[in-house]
Amino acid sequence: MAPLIETDIVIIGAGPVGLFAVFELGLYDLECHLIDILDRSGGQCTELYPEKPIYDIPAWPKISGQELTEKLLEQIKPFSPGFHFNRMVTGLEKLDDGRFEVTTDEGEKFRAKVIVVAAGGGSFQPKRPPIPGIEAFEGKGVFYSVRRIEDFRGQDVLIVGGGDSALDWTLNLQPVAASVTLVHRRAEFRAADDSVNKMLALREAGAVNFEIGQITALQGEDGALQGATLKGPEGERDIACTRMLPFFGLTMKLGPIADWGLNLNENLIAVDTEKFETSVPGIFAIGDINWYPGKLKLILSGFHEAALMAQAARKIVNPDKRVVFQYTTSSTSLQKKLGVK
Repeated sequence: MAPLIETDIVIIGAGPVGLFAVFELGLYDLECHLIDILDRSGGQCTELYPEKPIYDIPAWPKISGQELTEKLLEQIKPFSPGFHFNRMVTGLEKLDDGRFEVTTDEGEKFRAKVIVVAAGGGSFQPKRPPIPGIEAFEGKGVFYSVRRIEDFRGQDVLIVGGGDSALDWTLNLQPVAASVTLVHRRAEFRAADDSVNKMLALREAGAVNFEIGQITALQGEDGALQGATLKGPEGERDIACTRMLPFFGLTMKLGPIADWGLNLNENLIAVDTEKFETSVPGIFAIGDINWYPGKLKLILSGFHEAALMAQAARKIVNPDKRVVFQYTTSSTSLQKKLGVK
């Protein structure tokens, strides 16, 4: 049986805005669990441009997407949020007791009084490479993320891509896989230099294989992968593999959220500007996924929205609890929560 998790708040999306929402809610002693389809925190910042400089975060003249994510994780550490990665929210139901029940594609159930949608442009879904018949191998030989490293132990793993995810999993799976082959269309990568250098060192030692080219076909039967055809500078040849991990980037779709009965505006969730609540009481939307007149798709705008959302959410979770607004600079009780007093 999949676990049932009861909490105060479920946050859908673990990007920068979702992470900062944990901080604002944590100041009111509200417990948060975050669900994200990716395998790590940071959303677009870590998946699409981890090393790309961001110049409009207050007090940071320049900070990378990865650094911003790390700082936010450090900031919310005192509140011990629950993280659930590699999951897509597939269902939402309003219960008789007023709470919401959220279901994931792993069969888990979460019950909370408040739902916060902070899913950026929607759910991130992996791009399927243009390989004929790849659908037949998905879930058996072809995977778009690594949920359990043990599933790759002793396998001949083919990894396709040149970004951080491709390089990270090349390094992480090398110790457990029978073999690891990394394929990229060119010798230049979009990954951290340290990861590239480590991969090249493993290649020099004969511990991993690196090939330049593109995968054009897959071989196998009944979803069991046996090999792939590589089209490289010297023509086509077959590579033996039993597992394939293609990292071709992500597409953004609203996904199952579109079926929740929320008012939408051109595939975005309409909210008010007092609480950033949706048309369904108790469900809030912050960050790039929401819409209101004058909306700016900026991280700092999402931070502001998270702060106002938290004011409304704590009244729903604890309607009878009187809370006096305090500043972290002067409140000893807030500083104690943050571990700085």
